[in-house]
Amino acid sequence: MITAISIGAAEVPPGEVWRIVLSRLTGGGPVSDIATEQIVWEFRAPRVVLAAVAGAGLAVAGAALQAVVANPLADPTVLGFSHGAALGAVIALTTASGAVLGGVGVSTAAFLGALLAGAMVFALGRKAGRMAPTRLVLSGVAIGYLFLAATSYLQLRATPTELRTVLFWMLGSVAGASWDQLPLVTTVVVTGAVTLSLLGGLLNTLLTGDESATSLGVDVHRLRGALLVCAALITGTVIAVAGGIGFVGLMIPHLVRLATGPDHRRLIPLTAVTGALYLVLVDLLSRTLDRPNELPLGILTALLGAPFFLWLLRRNKGMDTA
Repeated sequence: MITAISIGAAEVPPGEVWRIVLSRLTGGGPVSDIATEQIVWEFRAPRVVLAAVAGAGLAVAGAALQAVVANPLADPTVLGFSHGAALGAVIALTTASGAVLGGVGVSTAAFLGALLAGAMVFALGRKAGRMAPTRLVLSGVAIGYLFLAATSYLQLRATPTELRTVLFWMLGSVAGASWDQLPLVTTVVVTGAVTLSLLGGLLNTLLTGDESATSLGVDVHRLRGALLVCAALITGTVIAVAGGIGFVGLMIPHLVRLATGPDHRRLIPLTAVTGALYLVLVDLLSRTLDRPNELPLGILTALLGAPFFLWLLRRNKGMDTA
């Protein structure tokens, strides 16, 4: 993260970045010239921190959803959560009054959109009272396209000013990050990650199957409902401030699982850290690959995530296709 802050149009040595950040955190006086301190603290630091928080949140939400459906193909984008959250945020931005357009209002709309998408997917993904993994994935793709179509319709009705904002939600970016945006999303992501870590043992029981988990005293339906709400809250809050960033929740949990095993007591915290570092790196690439232009995060995560999804789909071609 220090390296990401130091790299940009105006290069700042990592040592100087450390001094500026520590001085700001401890309330010390200026340690560099005003322009450099402004670049580091006002522009780059909140951007890098938001990228880390967003990456951690999306990765943890993906890990939770994969446990819910016992399917490594699940993530907030594939199951439609991200599209639902983006639609909710865009509705708030293009139809609500200016008084509602604060961070809390948009976050609430994004959360409700993610929750609605999740409820529709889980309703359509059940077969004979049980969750069918492939049905869930296919339902998520269909619901995601439905919400995407609704978002595209709002684009046609939006004013030029609103259209630029809508494109932000469609493509994802942390370029406009500010310290004011961070308290809410950080609180939600940290609380969600800690909660899921504490529930790691219960998440492990879901992998043994519903009957086995029930025999161990786990209320499977209530646990799945709680995980659904938690994943929707994290996804909605992240997308409300960072836009539509896909495939993080698909790639990161699976890569961590391959490296450390399926125990969610380790998987959740390691997924959070890995997701944070991953999106910080992607954001760094987005502003350095095509200088002075900046690429949206959603483009890069899709370029990396889509081939990974196809590989994962091929690797799991023997799973239930009912």
